[in-house]
Amino acid sequence: MKLLKYMKRNYHIALLGLLLAVASCSFTTNNKIDPDPGDGKDEILIELVNLVLSRYHYQPKEINNDFSNLVYQDYLKGIDARKRFFLQKDIDEFEAYKESIDDQIKEGSIVFFDETYNRLMERMEQTRSYYDTILAEPFDFSKNEEINTDYKNIDYAKTEGELKKRWEEQLKFSTLSTFYELKEQEKLKVKNREDYSAKTDAELEKEARETTQKSLDQYYNLNDDLDREDWFGIYVNSIVEGFDPHTAYFAPREKERFDIQMSGSLEGIGARLQKKMDDIKVVELISGGPAWRGEELEVGDLIKKVKQEDEENAVSIAGMPMDDAVELIKGPKGTKVTLTVRKVDGTLETIEIVRDVVEIEDTYAKASMVKKNGNTFGLINLPKFYFDAQDPQARNAASDIEKEVKKLKDQNMEGLIIDLRNNGGGSLSTVIDIAGLFIEKGPVVQVRGRDGNRNILKDEDPSILYHGPLVILVNELSASASEILAAAMQDYDRAVIIGSKQTYGKGTVQNLLNLNKMMRSNKFGKMGTLKMTTQKFYRINGGSTQLKGVHSDVVVPDRYSYIDIGERDMDNPLPWDQIEKADYDTWKGYSNFEQTMDESQKRMKINKQISLIRESAQWIKKQRSQNVYPLNYNDYANEMTENDSTAKHFDKILDYKTDLTFKSLPDEKRRFVQDTTLEMKRENWHKNLSGDVYVEESIKVLEDLIPEAKSEKVANVKED
Repeated sequence: MKLLKYMKRNYHIALLGLLLAVASCSFTTNNKIDPDPGDGKDEILIELVNLVLSRYHYQPKEINNDFSNLVYQDYLKGIDARKRFFLQKDIDEFEAYKESIDDQIKEGSIVFFDETYNRLMERMEQTRSYYDTILAEPFDFSKNEEINTDYKNIDYAKTEGELKKRWEEQLKFSTLSTFYELKEQEKLKVKNREDYSAKTDAELEKEARETTQKSLDQYYNLNDDLDREDWFGIYVNSIVEGFDPHTAYFAPREKERFDIQMSGSLEGIGARLQKKMDDIKVVELISGGPAWRGEELEVGDLIKKVKQEDEENAVSIAGMPMDDAVELIKGPKGTKVTLTVRKVDGTLETIEIVRDVVEIEDTYAKASMVKKNGNTFGLINLPKFYFDAQDPQARNAASDIEKEVKKLKDQNMEGLIIDLRNNGGGSLSTVIDIAGLFIEKGPVVQVRGRDGNRNILKDEDPSILYHGPLVILVNELSASASEILAAAMQDYDRAVIIGSKQTYGKGTVQNLLNLNKMMRSNKFGKMGTLKMTTQKFYRINGGSTQLKGVHSDVVVPDRYSYIDIGERDMDNPLPWDQIEKADYDTWKGYSNFEQTMDESQKRMKINKQISLIRESAQWIKKQRSQNVYPLNYNDYANEMTENDSTAKHFDKILDYKTDLTFKSLPDEKRRFVQDTTLEMKRENWHKNLSGDVYVEESIKVLEDLIPEAKSEKVANVKED
């Protein structure tokens, strides 16, 4: 139970979609490892991981030749994603281990790791001299050359000559990108300053090469700081991630960083980042943080370079370890950092962010109201399903939602929107309580462990706080707890779900286990922590939310609609399945439920703003699918100009305005007197809501939904 409490206490900044369990795994002490004094720490760790996963993972994999091949491919991708270190002859030698890693796992052997690690260190040292030689001479950007960045399907270099050629292409591409940016900056300086003397192309090309040189120097310096444990952690994760994408190993040093992140009061830009190949990807913007307030950095952006305010040049973070890139990005409150990012539409932007303390207050539920045609409607945005397991009396998502609903009812609310877009999940207990505000007592979600036994989690309170029309907004990043609430309201016919074709599709729960607890004695110190999937969630209709997520009643596209972003796009996800349906009665509170959804879908099909968003999403998909880029400057510049032009066409999406005006509730307005920052944040939020076509349609749906009680009242009046 301590493990469960630890998880709940630290969830609020855990990985995207991590959902807390209501009961911890029953980790027994009967199968602990008693290490042989002659064994090494790494060998013991492999034994521990194999024991724990085989006994406690929700759906343990058979450690066989197929699994061996899976680990082999994933590990090589993890240590040489761009295939710029290993030669084909190295891979030919490694092939001998392709179907024997499973045997090594069972035996606690690390021969394959030792072989690849030693060879990697050798190759990295050899390639260290490549970039010095290549960057010593100017690049010729007039040649009609191109680079293929589809590294997954590119062969390894057969000779050192081929490998050097690959390095030259990559360095030329990086330098070309910087050269183009510098030339564009020069154009602006010439335009805005009459006395400015523009630099020559030769000067700018040299400056671009120097920037690339510094980035590579930084990359190798950071790699020099990595020790064997860091690389071994990559290998262990290649094993555990073969079970499912949410099972992971934290080495002691990574676990310490993880704990620091869990404290929730870090100074930085307020963005959650993920390593994607050699790129650092923005996977979430923390509500209220500097990046969120700035509205320039977006989910899906790739951070390419980082520049500190006291430094002249930006540092490329391509290929950097995640922790080192984060160290460059974060920093003390009040300091500035400049990020060069590749947007999801393929364009490059420079974004300046003033670092700050990420405020927890802005991760809480917030409410607004809007009047239309004489009726008052409420909207509650819920960024997380938060809960403090250490203090049951502390505020949580359920109690806050209840308070906001009561406040909105005091304003004579006629309909309610709950916005779960980009909500990655959180505490399961709060989901049950929130669902109970809108239904009579009954099942909300089903949970099943590896033993196959299901547990039906119910709302036991027969009272209903709010009987009126309800809409829930979701998108592809609505995950875990968000999917449970949306699914429950959909199964009960209680709410209309508006959003993407389907939500994220994460229907699993993870627990954390300190591996030292699995050892009878320990001479090795800290062994690290394993986060593993132990349970699966199911809708009350019996279907799993895993992979399939929740399908919206009214489907509308957004910028993520055509890119790979959900659970189904991850490696080794657990499959979808279904179990027995729970016993429940659907909501009988609407007289025109199906008709309302049909009418909404018709409106969305002809909505011009939605059509433009769909067009933009399709273009983004096309841009992200591009793998071949020109190394000729004119061709590259023409491509960038075309991209910028197309991106500007889609800027019209941001110009969309409705006739809706959102306002804070009275009690919040009173807080503005003391908190002008809060007032500014709410004004910004309300401005966004007034230009949100999805919110606009949600209100139309609320207008159309006719509560059964009102329908009966109207019928009685007519009858009289």
